[in-house]
Amino acid sequence: MVRGLSGLGRLFCVLSVVAGLSACTIVEEPEYIERPVADIYNNALDLLNNADFKAAAREFDEVERQHPYSVWATKSQLMAAYAYYQSNRYDDVIIALDRFTQLHPAHRDAAYAYYLKALSYYEQISDVARDQKMTELALGALQEVIKRFPESEFARDAKVKIDLTYDHLAGKEMEIGRFYLSQKYYLAAINRFRTVVDRYETTTHVPEALHRLTEAYLALGITGEARKTAAVLGHNFPGSDWYEDSFQLFEGKPNAQVADEPWYKVW
Repeated sequence: MVRGLSGLGRLFCVLSVVAGLSACTIVEEPEYIERPVADIYNNALDLLNNADFKAAAREFDEVERQHPYSVWATKSQLMAAYAYYQSNRYDDVIIALDRFTQLHPAHRDAAYAYYLKALSYYEQISDVARDQKMTELALGALQEVIKRFPESEFARDAKVKIDLTYDHLAGKEMEIGRFYLSQKYYLAAINRFRTVVDRYETTTHVPEALHRLTEAYLALGITGEARKTAAVLGHNFPGSDWYEDSFQLFEGKPNAQVADEPWYKVW
């Protein structure tokens, strides 16, 4: 306890202590040392080749910081994004690539920039039990690659990944639909399964979706719709286990009785 000091004196002592503590917490910035652009860029490449991706990204960023108007600055922006991608820093990748495409929309590597951004979303797709916002972002970014650069090698790979992305989104709809079906929320379940059939008709989930629709329609007593749906399932997936399950729902009636609906109903 400080004795014999006036109020003003005590205040001065307190402020001095606080100032001293603040000074101790100051983080010193690394010393700025100007280097030739070739030295920085080549060092960044060496770090990249040695899989030191975080350090490589810092060095590529340093190229632009020290030599913003050099021809190497533009290339370094893209290389920094790639280094961030290799170290799974996806948010940094997306920020860097958005900046690159805004500054250099006609650059010869623009297709790769859009593709790498799409991959950064794609790599973050979670399992179907979780929110699918990232899956939707990946789908939009992949579609953007195809739209802007339809003849590029990146567009071909984007098409493959879009199919997998659709399958993932369909899986999420199926999971929710199965839950509704188990809880006897039949109309809600039907909406989910119809989404799979109508929007994701090329995915692996369609046969089960048609079977679950048949189940839901029968549970509601809508036998005509159930029979039509089973007919579509039998026509498009005649060897499917799901068709066999749907067939059993009709108490083992002959196949002709299940599949006697007109085939123009098929999507």
